[in-house]
Amino acid sequence: MKVVFNQKGGSFSIDIMADSKVQNLIEAHTDVLNRNIQRLEMSDTMRKRLTRSNYIFSGMKTFHELNEAFPSLLDSNGNRKTFEAFLNDVRKIDNTYNSNYLRAEYNFVQSSAEMAAKWEQFSEDGDRYNLQYRTANDGKVRPEHAALNGVTLPPSDPFWEEYYPPNEWNCRCTVVQVRKSKYPATPHDEAMALGEEALQRDTKGIFHFNPGMENKTIPDYNPYTIRRCRDCDVAKGKIKLARVVPENELCQACLILHRLKNEGEQRRLTSEERKSIQESAVTWADKHLPKVTMPDGTTGARLTVHTKDGVELHIGKKFFTETYSKCKNSRRVAETMEVATHINEWIRDAEQIRIEPGRHHAFDFVVFKTVYNNQEIEFKAKSTEGLIVYMMRLL
Repeated sequence: MKVVFNQKGGSFSIDIMADSKVQNLIEAHTDVLNRNIQRLEMSDTMRKRLTRSNYIFSGMKTFHELNEAFPSLLDSNGNRKTFEAFLNDVRKIDNTYNSNYLRAEYNFVQSSAEMAAKWEQFSEDGDRYNLQYRTANDGKVRPEHAALNGVTLPPSDPFWEEYYPPNEWNCRCTVVQVRKSKYPATPHDEAMALGEEALQRDTKGIFHFNPGMENKTIPDYNPYTIRRCRDCDVAKGKIKLARVVPENELCQACLILHRLKNEGEQRRLTSEERKSIQESAVTWADKHLPKVTMPDGTTGARLTVHTKDGVELHIGKKFFTETYSKCKNSRRVAETMEVATHINEWIRDAEQIRIEPGRHHAFDFVVFKTVYNNQEIEFKAKSTEGLIVYMMRLL
């Protein structure tokens, strides 16, 4: 609060958000929300996006807390208070934000992170299984949430876009995969009606979101933001395209927070961080690439797919090690390797664009291009015994 106390002038200055002491406060709050996220099984990209969401949420909360504390600088006669008197007055504000509110926020974030991790795992199976809504099944369950217990639908059903847990503060509901042969799907309209009834107290529509789809622990529209945040480019990370309202302090605070976060994420990774990224990708390959008999009679890991044009492509562990080797010094190495582990989702839509002669090899490279989650990808396949996918890069 010393930063607020030292503010000059008669109005709150938004520049305070970039002050190192305020940033330390935001990071401390973020660290509380980030607890347990590291232990959850999820991709590095998902983890990065969830912790970013926690930082932005913590920053917007801090903005409101400081803005609310600023009027306490002056007494009833308009005179500046002593620091001791000011601190005594703002302790009530601190208690409200960092005791009363924090408990519910922490529970919500932890639940969101767990459900986001689950959604990522569900997505790998597509609609092979149905998803079933389940409550904690005890006396504390809200009656309206209890009505959702047993709702069963495939992951592609729009129901999960709006009524995937957590639904409201301190919600303990979850979702599990179930076999379609054992649990038939609930009629869509019936499920949507039950979902709307369950969230009837959410008159602002804040909780109608899926943390796994949006890669966020807290929706863009929350108690510390405004309704238009739902469709703002800044909230989606596209700050260069955003049209920010200059006179709106909340929008300015949001823009400052996103810029500061971007600057922090663009730093060079440490050797330990790069090593962890490489190991994660190789571990994924070991777990997901099928074991097959190679042409020379040995056993190896290789995935064979056909593009939409009928081109047969083979992916082995070498693809991951070569991709990492080519991009290990890039600031996008984590993002690149994460996309690499989703190769089975984007490679089938690839189109051949050119052939490159191998400068130091006795074979040519066939170059393909595709798009995954609005991200353009280019990859090369070496033309040897079939087309062996060699490496990829993000455009």
